[in-house]
Amino acid sequence: MKPKVGVQLYSVRDDCKRDLPWTLAEVAKIGYQGVEFAGYYDYDAKTLRRMLDENGLECCGTHIGIDHLLGDNLMRTLEFHQILGCKYLIVPGLPEERRASLTAWRETAQLFNEIAERLKPYGFRTGYHNHWVEFQPMEGEIPWDVFFSNTSPEVIMQIDTGNALHGGAHAEPFVRKYPGRAITVHCKEFSSTNPNAVIGEGEVHWQEFFEACETVGGTEWYIVEQETYAHSPLETIRLCFEAMRRMGKVHP
Repeated sequence: MKPKVGVQLYSVRDDCKRDLPWTLAEVAKIGYQGVEFAGYYDYDAKTLRRMLDENGLECCGTHIGIDHLLGDNLMRTLEFHQILGCKYLIVPGLPEERRASLTAWRETAQLFNEIAERLKPYGFRTGYHNHWVEFQPMEGEIPWDVFFSNTSPEVIMQIDTGNALHGGAHAEPFVRKYPGRAITVHCKEFSSTNPNAVIGEGEVHWQEFFEACETVGGTEWYIVEQETYAHSPLETIRLCFEAMRRMGKVHP
């Protein structure tokens, strides 16, 4: 199965805030097969699920704070996302104390292993999404490596191509180093000369990345994310989608 193409709704967050039903319809018109949430704009899970179904969209994941996966919060989180049809609960960043040292990274890895075990019986998975700091050497090691070499294969490695390159690393070698773990990935461009570059206009090695995802990564979803804009946010994610089509990643 070829990976599907979704979009992280943070890319069009102002549109979502203003009119989520309309924005989801526009996203579907562009051709995206799924959306990853980053907040729910005060809608309940049933209403969100209905909006997705009406537009033929799947939920390819959500970005969620780690506190929602701990203690008493966990069952509430699972109930909500079961209704939504969202099985990938991805943590998009960590509080400073959970990543301040290599020891903290190892302890955080252990915490993710425990969360992954608790999720397994319910058919959910958790994972971690990088910014740029995870690729900055710390005490002679790369935090991303420390984290993923200490987490179980159940913990998804949601590598963000643009953020990784901002931190000085290409994503493809990590997809190969941790096979079967790049279940969902973020497709984001990075350019050292053009801060508003869309996919295909910068320095990400796209073909190498896609090949790694499709041969060893176990990738199910390419999730487009754009946080800088030379055009309106919706036009920007349309340009990214068209770039993905040109590169042969859009399938009927």
